[in-house]
Amino acid sequence: MAGTALSLQQFIASLDKTCLPKILQVCSGVYFQGSIYELSGSEVCFSTGDLIKVTDIELLSVSCEDISNNETFELPLNHTGLFKLVPEGFPYSTVEEMVSLRPLGLDSGLPFSFTSRSEMTFENFTLGAGRAVTMVSIELREGEEDRVRCHLQGQQGASAEVLIPLSCQGEFYECESEECFTLQEIMSSPCLCSRRFHFNNTTMCGRPLVLRPIYQVQAIMHLRKNVVKFPSSLEVDVVDVTEQCKDVNFVTPLTLAEVLSQPDELFPTMAEILEDPETRPVLHCSWLPELSKGQHLVLHKKGTSAMVLASSLKGRKAQQFFLVSQQYGGRFRRRPREFSSVYELYVASARAPGLRVSVTRNSEEVEEEGLPALSVGEQLEVMRCERVELACGGSKEADQKQTIEALVCQRFQEFSEDDDDNEEEVEEEEREELILPLYMQSHFVEKITDNKKYRFKDLGKDFTLPLDVKVVSRDTELETDPLVGFPSLRLEAALLEPTIQASLPQSPEHCFQIPARWLSMTVSFTQHPLPWPKDQPPKCHVDTVTEVTDTFYYEFCKQTDSDETPPPRPPKRKPLSSSASSKKASSKSSKRTSSKPDSPKDLPARPPNSSLTKEFSNLTFTSKKRPPAPPPPVTLDSPPPINPRKPTAGLISGKALPNTYVKVEDSKKNAMVCDIHADVDSDHDYESVDETLAEMVKRAQETVVFY
Repeated sequence: MAGTALSLQQFIASLDKTCLPKILQVCSGVYFQGSIYELSGSEVCFSTGDLIKVTDIELLSVSCEDISNNETFELPLNHTGLFKLVPEGFPYSTVEEMVSLRPLGLDSGLPFSFTSRSEMTFENFTLGAGRAVTMVSIELREGEEDRVRCHLQGQQGASAEVLIPLSCQGEFYECESEECFTLQEIMSSPCLCSRRFHFNNTTMCGRPLVLRPIYQVQAIMHLRKNVVKFPSSLEVDVVDVTEQCKDVNFVTPLTLAEVLSQPDELFPTMAEILEDPETRPVLHCSWLPELSKGQHLVLHKKGTSAMVLASSLKGRKAQQFFLVSQQYGGRFRRRPREFSSVYELYVASARAPGLRVSVTRNSEEVEEEGLPALSVGEQLEVMRCERVELACGGSKEADQKQTIEALVCQRFQEFSEDDDDNEEEVEEEEREELILPLYMQSHFVEKITDNKKYRFKDLGKDFTLPLDVKVVSRDTELETDPLVGFPSLRLEAALLEPTIQASLPQSPEHCFQIPARWLSMTVSFTQHPLPWPKDQPPKCHVDTVTEVTDTFYYEFCKQTDSDETPPPRPPKRKPLSSSASSKKASSKSSKRTSSKPDSPKDLPARPPNSSLTKEFSNLTFTSKKRPPAPPPPVTLDSPPPINPRKPTAGLISGKALPNTYVKVEDSKKNAMVCDIHADVDSDHDYESVDETLAEMVKRAQETVVFY
């Protein structure tokens, strides 16, 4: 049976610390008006029916309630003021009852004074009514009745002692004592805590006060963190259910970060998932759907794993990302990297000097920006990075130069082994120093001659990341290796990731690594047995490749690339006039035609058309209005002559004249047909066009106006 419901403050105040722990059940919930953050993480809200396992109490302060007006204030434990007992207004029926309510555990509990309302006689001594008697000590004698030794102060300094039995009956009243108590002494005695006091210094407050201790309660609750702390002053009623709930297991939720902080001796162990992983996970692997609420897991061990973030190249298929463990057993071959700017060449050469690349796209020379011309197939070797001076807008005046950062490269050409005789001379002639500004955009591909197969561990020793590779032999420990089949993979960066090695109970030998920093999930340890015979753990096969989403990749890049400087911007161009641009265009065209005179496709240069040049020079980007279109050409040719109508004989009056263009007399038609004879000696067999018809068609074509 459960005990009687008491207020939390009353129960904690009467609780003996030696009886802890105690299990309490909340009978009525409460909500404290303060915020949980303002209370430094203290628990402030309970619900009806919650179980609280109290493990420790610690005195925080003292609540003082003024009885006359019900005002309440708190005093700290180090308060230096003294308090006096307020005599109780009700009478005691026996001396024993009066003594039992005194704080016997304190040295200051005795002496104390009392009076009797009626006259009393003890042996040969008579105590008058209202006479103050001071109780000095209690005398306990075997075989005899217990008595109290009392002291009476008479007139003119005379005094006397008397022994009063504890069973003496009457109507006794407590007198106000001159003894003072500190706040610590009052709080350490349950009897004094139930009494009323007033300040010894009446200027502070002379009215009676009820002092109540406020404790900080440390407890364990179901589905809460290990220890919750809350003040005992919460207005909540509780009941003691320690005997009824002694076998209740209080579930303690743990995040994955808290699992990592557990001692190594705790593993392997069984755990249950209390909350599903986050709705938008950053992992994309086969075991993630199995992690649902209520699912049990085998936690084998915890630790830190060395991993590499790998990504597939962008193409028609969606880009994929992987976390590859250092224990991956496949083999790799290096793949040439592609660069889309000189700045990317600079970053790669800073990590691995001696970089050689080949140009994969033509680039035209831009003199005002200091961009040289590059042709497909040219070989470049990165030498160093230095600051150079660039003339603004192609000007060679010293006061118009800018200092920029550029990459110094050597442009060279490879020769076959047949040219051994003149190889050194040709190299000296063909090698030239080339200055590429860091802001230049172009396309390069890395030139590598390495065809060796590497293990995953060896790649980190011999090369720096990022690195392009291809899997040439799969990891035989994996059932399906997701890295096989990609034409190229880029190893982006290495990282040390805190992981938890786990498995499902139905297949404890198939393990996977949970990255604790990237997965939000709550678990609790259980008492379920491990799914294998005692002292016979299975041989674990760990998945060394974990696919992640693009969200993981971008979040990782935010954390690692925040300190990198962006690539430099090109210098600002000066606006060029129309005449300068036309001169530049003509000089470029003449330069291009003169640079390749031996090409069979080159055509002789046309003489410049002065009228066209003048028209294009007016089409500048600064013009506000567009010039009107030229008018159509005026045609001065006369229209073709119209032949007069031929008169028709024998017309009947009252009728319209027949259409001479459509109707032809049968006699004339037959005559025309009969007059045409086949030309046997001609080379072709189609009929010839009449000269009159041909002349008419020619005139019609000449008089057509073209718009």
